[in-house]
Amino acid sequence: MSRVFFLSLVVVLAVAALLVSAMNPVRVDVELAFIRITAPLGLVLVVALAAGLLVGLASRAYWIAELLQERGRLRRALRLAESKARSSMTDDDAG
Repeated sequence: MSRVFFLSLVVVLAVAALLVSAMNPVRVDVELAFIRITAPLGLVLVVALAAGLLVGLASRAYWIAELLQERGRLRRALRLAESKARSSMTDDDAG
């Protein structure tokens, strides 16, 4: 089900990108740091949207990776604290 949803979403997004490109045929100059590009406005809009989406996804993935790393540190600290608590309880029982 999710595969069908994903494929239909990709098709809808591709059609939307095609419509934006077709409805904005005016050529514009895009100046980047080292290069100047002349391209149709629709293409520039679609590329800018895709680049923003990819940067957003990359930053979100980095944030999730940091959260998972912190979760691992917390689990190790919890295991260590639990083992210390168990060992102190057995030491109290023995002494």
